[in-house]
Amino acid sequence: MYDVIIIGAGPAGLSAAIYSARSGLKTVVLERGLIGGQINVTEDVENYPGFAESISGYELTDRMHRQAEHFGAEFRDEEVTALGMEGLCKIIETTENKYRTKAVIFCTGAYPRRLNVPGEEKFTGHGVSYCATCDGALYRDKIVAVIGGGDSAIEEGIFLTHFARKVIVIHRRDELRAQKIIQERAFQNPKIEFVWNSVVQEIRGNTRVQELEVYSRKTNSLSVIPVDGVFIYVGILPNNKLLESRIELDSAGFVITDDFMQTNVPGIYAAGDIRKKVLRQVVTATSDGAIAGWSAEKWITENYSSSQTE
Repeated sequence: MYDVIIIGAGPAGLSAAIYSARSGLKTVVLERGLIGGQINVTEDVENYPGFAESISGYELTDRMHRQAEHFGAEFRDEEVTALGMEGLCKIIETTENKYRTKAVIFCTGAYPRRLNVPGEEKFTGHGVSYCATCDGALYRDKIVAVIGGGDSAIEEGIFLTHFARKVIVIHRRDELRAQKIIQERAFQNPKIEFVWNSVVQEIRGNTRVQELEVYSRKTNSLSVIPVDGVFIYVGILPNNKLLESRIELDSAGFVITDDFMQTNVPGIYAAGDIRKKVLRQVVTATSDGAIAGWSAEKWITENYSSSQTE
Protein backbone atom coordinates (compact mmCIF):
# COMPACT_ATOMS: atom_id res chain seq x y z
CA MET A 1 0.00 0.00 0.00
CA TYR A 2 1.14 3.51 -0.78
CA ASP A 3 0.65 6.43 1.55
CA VAL A 4 -0.04 8.86 -1.30
CA ILE A 5 -0.77 8.40 -4.98
CA ILE A 6 -0.55 11.54 -7.08
CA ILE A 7 -2.29 11.48 -10.45
CA GLY A 8 -0.67 13.88 -12.88
CA ALA A 9 2.91 15.17 -13.04
CA GLY A 10 2.45 18.82 -13.92
CA PRO A 11 3.68 21.56 -11.56
CA ALA A 12 0.93 20.78 -9.02
CA GLY A 13 1.68 17.05 -9.00
CA LEU A 14 5.42 17.59 -8.81
CA SER A 15 5.07 20.02 -5.91
CA ALA A 16 2.74 17.61 -4.10
CA ALA A 17 5.29 14.83 -4.63
CA ILE A 18 8.09 16.94 -3.16
CA TYR A 19 6.09 17.74 -0.02
CA SER A 20 4.66 14.25 0.36
CA ALA A 21 7.92 12.36 -0.15
CA ARG A 22 9.89 14.82 1.97
CA SER A 23 7.45 14.09 4.82
CA GLY A 24 8.50 10.46 4.70
CA LEU A 25 5.38 9.19 2.97
CA LYS A 26 5.58 6.37 0.43
CA THR A 27 4.64 8.32 -2.68
CA VAL A 28 4.09 7.44 -6.33
CA VAL A 29 3.19 9.77 -9.19
CA LEU A 30 1.20 8.32 -12.09
CA GLU A 31 1.45 10.20 -15.38
CA ARG A 32 0.20 9.05 -18.79
CA GLY A 33 2.10 11.71 -20.76
CA LEU A 34 5.16 13.86 -20.37
CA ILE A 35 6.32 14.75 -16.87
CA GLY A 36 5.83 18.48 -16.50
CA GLY A 37 2.52 18.65 -18.37
CA GLN A 38 1.54 21.58 -20.56
CA ILE A 39 4.18 23.91 -19.11
CA ASN A 40 6.78 21.86 -21.01
CA VAL A 41 5.95 23.76 -24.18
CA THR A 42 6.32 27.21 -22.60
CA GLU A 43 9.50 28.77 -23.90
CA ASP A 44 9.92 31.43 -21.21
CA VAL A 45 8.50 31.44 -17.70
CA GLU A 46 9.24 34.92 -16.40
CA ASN A 47 6.88 35.26 -13.44
CA TYR A 48 7.88 32.30 -11.27
CA PRO A 49 9.42 33.62 -8.04
CA GLY A 50 13.15 33.22 -7.63
CA PHE A 51 14.20 33.54 -11.27
CA ALA A 52 15.33 37.03 -12.24
CA GLU A 53 16.00 35.68 -15.73
CA SER A 54 13.30 33.68 -17.48
CA ILE A 55 13.48 29.88 -17.43
CA SER A 56 11.93 27.43 -19.87
CA GLY A 57 8.92 25.46 -18.71
CA TYR A 58 10.76 22.20 -19.39
CA GLU A 59 13.78 23.19 -17.30
CA LEU A 60 11.61 24.39 -14.42
CA THR A 61 9.58 21.18 -14.19
CA ASP A 62 12.66 19.03 -14.80
CA ARG A 63 14.17 20.57 -11.67
CA MET A 64 10.96 19.82 -9.75
CA HIS A 65 11.00 16.23 -11.03
CA ARG A 66 14.58 15.66 -9.92
CA GLN A 67 13.84 17.25 -6.55
CA ALA A 68 10.86 14.94 -5.98
CA GLU A 69 12.94 11.89 -6.89
CA HIS A 70 15.68 13.09 -4.54
CA PHE A 71 13.20 12.85 -1.66
CA GLY A 72 12.09 9.36 -2.71
CA ALA A 73 9.00 9.86 -4.86
CA GLU A 74 8.43 7.20 -7.52
CA PHE A 75 7.25 8.03 -11.04
CA ARG A 76 5.37 5.61 -13.27
CA ASP A 77 4.21 6.01 -16.85
CA GLU A 78 0.65 4.69 -16.47
CA GLU A 79 -2.84 5.88 -17.32
CA VAL A 80 -5.37 5.78 -14.49
CA THR A 81 -8.66 4.19 -15.52
CA ALA A 82 -10.70 3.92 -12.32
CA LEU A 83 -11.01 5.14 -8.73
CA GLY A 84 -12.56 2.94 -6.04
CA MET A 85 -12.94 2.87 -2.27
CA GLU A 86 -12.61 0.25 0.48
CA GLY A 87 -13.37 2.10 3.69
CA LEU A 88 -10.61 4.67 4.14
CA CYS A 89 -8.49 2.90 1.54
CA LYS A 90 -8.55 4.16 -2.05
CA ILE A 91 -8.17 1.80 -5.00
CA ILE A 92 -6.47 3.15 -8.11
CA GLU A 93 -6.63 1.10 -11.28
CA THR A 94 -4.40 1.81 -14.27
CA THR A 95 -3.99 0.23 -17.67
CA GLU A 96 -1.24 -1.91 -16.13
CA ASN A 97 -1.69 -2.22 -12.36
CA LYS A 98 -4.01 -1.92 -9.38
CA TYR A 99 -2.87 0.11 -6.37
CA ARG A 100 -4.05 0.62 -2.81
CA THR A 101 -3.35 3.94 -1.11
CA LYS A 102 -4.30 5.93 1.95
CA ALA A 103 -4.65 9.26 0.14
CA VAL A 104 -4.97 10.45 -3.44
CA ILE A 105 -4.09 13.82 -4.91
CA PHE A 106 -5.64 14.57 -8.30
CA CYS A 107 -3.50 16.89 -10.42
CA THR A 108 -4.99 15.97 -13.77
CA GLY A 109 -5.14 19.51 -15.13
CA ALA A 110 -7.23 20.81 -18.00
CA TYR A 111 -7.13 20.98 -21.81
CA PRO A 112 -8.00 23.56 -24.47
CA ARG A 113 -11.62 24.11 -25.46
CA ARG A 114 -12.31 23.65 -29.17
CA LEU A 115 -14.22 26.03 -31.39
CA ASN A 116 -16.09 23.07 -32.91
CA VAL A 117 -16.35 24.68 -36.33
CA PRO A 118 -15.91 23.03 -39.75
CA GLY A 119 -12.26 22.57 -40.63
CA GLU A 120 -10.92 22.71 -37.06
CA GLU A 121 -10.40 18.98 -36.64
CA LYS A 122 -9.30 18.49 -40.26
CA PHE A 123 -6.54 21.09 -40.03
CA THR A 124 -5.34 20.43 -36.49
CA GLY A 125 -1.60 20.00 -36.97
CA HIS A 126 -1.89 21.51 -40.43
CA GLY A 127 -2.43 25.13 -39.58
CA VAL A 128 -4.67 24.84 -36.51
CA SER A 129 -2.80 24.93 -33.21
CA TYR A 130 -3.51 25.44 -29.52
CA CYS A 131 0.09 26.17 -28.57
CA ALA A 132 2.02 29.14 -29.95
CA THR A 133 5.21 28.18 -28.18
CA CYS A 134 5.06 24.75 -29.85
CA ASP A 135 4.29 25.87 -33.38
CA GLY A 136 4.98 29.60 -33.61
CA ALA A 137 8.36 29.19 -35.30
CA LEU A 138 6.64 27.46 -38.22
CA TYR A 139 4.98 30.74 -39.18
CA ARG A 140 7.99 32.99 -39.70
CA ASP A 141 7.02 35.92 -41.95
CA LYS A 142 3.47 34.56 -42.33
CA ILE A 143 0.02 35.79 -41.27
CA VAL A 144 -1.68 34.05 -38.36
CA ALA A 145 -4.92 34.52 -36.44
CA VAL A 146 -5.43 34.19 -32.71
CA ILE A 147 -8.95 33.39 -31.51
CA GLY A 148 -9.85 34.68 -28.04
CA GLY A 149 -9.44 37.67 -25.77
CA GLY A 150 -8.17 36.36 -22.45
CA ASP A 151 -4.68 36.27 -20.96
CA SER A 152 -3.58 33.18 -22.87
CA ALA A 153 -4.83 34.45 -26.22
CA ILE A 154 -3.14 37.83 -25.94
CA GLU A 155 0.10 36.56 -24.40
CA GLU A 156 0.42 33.96 -27.14
CA GLY A 157 -0.47 36.56 -29.76
CA ILE A 158 2.39 38.73 -28.53
CA PHE A 159 4.71 35.73 -28.60
CA LEU A 160 3.72 34.99 -32.20
CA THR A 161 4.90 38.44 -33.29
CA HIS A 162 8.45 37.15 -32.80
CA PHE A 163 7.87 35.06 -35.93
CA ALA A 164 4.78 36.12 -37.86
CA ARG A 165 4.54 39.11 -40.18
CA LYS A 166 1.07 39.88 -38.84
CA VAL A 167 -1.08 38.55 -35.98
CA ILE A 168 -4.83 39.06 -36.28
CA VAL A 169 -6.69 38.74 -32.97
CA ILE A 170 -10.34 37.79 -33.51
CA HIS A 171 -12.55 38.33 -30.48
CA ARG A 172 -16.28 37.93 -30.10
CA ARG A 173 -16.61 40.99 -27.86
CA ASP A 174 -15.62 44.65 -28.25
CA GLU A 175 -13.01 44.56 -25.50
CA LEU A 176 -10.42 42.11 -24.23
CA ARG A 177 -10.63 40.11 -21.01
CA ALA A 178 -6.86 39.92 -20.56
CA GLN A 179 -5.05 41.74 -17.76
CA LYS A 180 -4.54 45.43 -18.50
CA ILE A 181 -0.75 45.20 -18.67
CA ILE A 182 -1.02 42.44 -21.27
CA GLN A 183 -3.61 44.40 -23.24
CA GLU A 184 -1.34 47.44 -23.31
CA ARG A 185 1.54 45.41 -24.69
CA ALA A 186 -0.69 44.04 -27.44
CA PHE A 187 -2.17 47.43 -28.39
CA GLN A 188 1.33 48.89 -28.65
CA ASN A 189 2.59 46.08 -30.87
CA PRO A 190 2.53 47.20 -34.53
CA LYS A 191 2.28 43.60 -35.76
CA ILE A 192 -1.05 42.96 -34.01
CA GLU A 193 -4.42 44.00 -35.38
CA PHE A 194 -7.85 43.31 -33.90
CA VAL A 195 -11.11 42.11 -35.39
CA TRP A 196 -13.82 42.88 -32.84
CA ASN A 197 -17.33 41.48 -32.32
CA SER A 198 -16.58 38.57 -34.61
CA VAL A 199 -16.60 34.77 -34.51
CA VAL A 200 -14.99 32.20 -36.77
CA GLN A 201 -17.56 30.21 -38.72
CA GLU A 202 -15.25 27.94 -40.72
CA ILE A 203 -11.57 27.16 -41.22
CA ARG A 204 -10.77 26.48 -44.87
CA GLY A 205 -7.90 25.38 -47.06
CA ASN A 206 -6.60 22.59 -49.25
CA THR A 207 -3.90 20.62 -47.46
CA ARG A 208 -3.28 23.43 -44.93
CA VAL A 209 -5.19 26.38 -43.50
CA GLN A 210 -5.59 29.17 -46.03
CA GLU A 211 -8.49 31.29 -44.81
CA LEU A 212 -11.12 31.88 -42.15
CA GLU A 213 -14.77 32.64 -42.70
CA VAL A 214 -15.70 35.17 -40.03
CA TYR A 215 -19.12 36.40 -38.97
CA SER A 216 -19.44 39.97 -37.68
CA ARG A 217 -21.95 40.19 -34.85
CA LYS A 218 -22.04 43.95 -35.29
CA THR A 219 -22.82 44.14 -39.02
CA ASN A 220 -24.45 40.70 -39.37
CA SER A 221 -22.19 39.95 -42.32
CA LEU A 222 -19.62 37.35 -43.38
CA SER A 223 -16.06 38.03 -44.50
CA VAL A 224 -13.03 35.95 -45.47
CA ILE A 225 -9.64 36.54 -43.84
CA PRO A 226 -6.61 34.94 -45.53
CA VAL A 227 -4.26 33.38 -42.96
CA ASP A 228 -1.52 30.77 -42.89
CA GLY A 229 -2.40 29.49 -39.43
CA VAL A 230 -4.84 29.88 -36.56
CA PHE A 231 -4.16 29.60 -32.83
CA ILE A 232 -7.22 28.94 -30.67
CA TYR A 233 -7.54 30.12 -27.05
CA VAL A 234 -11.21 30.08 -26.03
CA GLY A 235 -11.02 28.50 -22.62
CA ILE A 236 -10.06 25.29 -20.91
CA LEU A 237 -11.92 22.16 -19.87
CA PRO A 238 -11.03 20.07 -16.80
CA ASN A 239 -9.70 16.51 -17.06
CA ASN A 240 -12.35 15.25 -14.65
CA LYS A 241 -13.48 11.96 -16.21
CA LEU A 242 -12.35 9.93 -13.19
CA LEU A 243 -14.10 12.24 -10.75
CA GLU A 244 -17.53 12.96 -12.18
CA SER A 245 -19.47 10.32 -10.24
CA ARG A 246 -17.74 10.67 -6.88
CA ILE A 247 -16.23 14.13 -6.35
CA GLU A 248 -18.15 17.41 -6.05
CA LEU A 249 -17.61 19.62 -9.10
CA ASP A 250 -18.70 23.14 -9.98
CA SER A 251 -20.94 23.94 -12.94
CA ALA A 252 -17.93 24.03 -15.27
CA GLY A 253 -16.66 20.65 -14.09
CA PHE A 254 -13.77 21.84 -11.92
CA VAL A 255 -13.19 20.19 -8.54
CA ILE A 256 -14.44 22.03 -5.49
CA THR A 257 -12.00 21.94 -2.56
CA ASP A 258 -11.53 23.70 0.72
CA ASP A 259 -8.43 25.70 1.68
CA PHE A 260 -6.62 22.43 2.43
CA MET A 261 -7.23 21.11 -1.13
CA GLN A 262 -9.60 18.54 0.41
CA THR A 263 -12.49 17.40 -1.76
CA ASN A 264 -15.84 16.24 -0.40
CA VAL A 265 -14.33 12.75 0.06
CA PRO A 266 -11.92 12.44 3.01
CA GLY A 267 -8.42 11.55 1.89
CA ILE A 268 -8.95 12.70 -1.69
CA TYR A 269 -7.38 16.02 -2.69
CA ALA A 270 -7.17 18.11 -5.85
CA ALA A 271 -4.52 20.62 -6.87
CA GLY A 272 -3.68 22.77 -9.88
CA ASP A 273 -5.78 23.47 -12.95
CA ILE A 274 -8.31 20.72 -12.20
CA ARG A 275 -9.45 22.70 -9.15
CA LYS A 276 -11.96 25.56 -9.05
CA LYS A 277 -9.81 28.67 -8.62
CA VAL A 278 -9.41 32.24 -9.78
CA LEU A 279 -5.87 32.05 -11.21
CA ARG A 280 -4.27 29.19 -13.13
CA GLN A 281 -0.52 29.78 -13.17
CA VAL A 282 2.54 27.68 -12.38
CA VAL A 283 3.00 29.43 -9.05
CA THR A 284 -0.60 28.75 -7.95
CA ALA A 285 -0.34 25.14 -9.10
CA THR A 286 2.79 24.55 -7.04
CA SER A 287 1.15 26.25 -4.08
CA ASP A 288 -1.88 23.96 -4.41
CA GLY A 289 0.39 20.92 -4.64
CA ALA A 290 2.34 21.91 -1.55
CA ILE A 291 -0.84 22.38 0.47
CA ALA A 292 -2.29 19.09 -0.80
CA GLY A 293 0.88 17.16 0.08
CA TRP A 294 1.00 18.74 3.53
CA SER A 295 -2.72 18.14 4.11
CA ALA A 296 -2.51 14.50 3.04
CA GLU A 297 0.28 13.87 5.55
CA LYS A 298 -1.79 15.41 8.37
CA TRP A 299 -4.87 13.41 7.38
CA ILE A 300 -2.95 10.12 7.25
CA THR A 301 -1.40 10.78 10.65
CA GLU A 302 -4.82 11.45 12.15
CA ASN A 303 -6.61 8.51 10.52
CA TYR A 304 -4.03 5.71 10.33
CA SER A 305 -2.34 4.53 13.50
CA SER A 306 1.30 3.49 13.28
CA SER A 307 0.32 -0.05 14.29
CA GLN A 308 -2.06 -0.59 11.37
CA THR A 309 -0.92 -3.27 8.98
CA GLU A 310 -0.76 -2.62 5.29
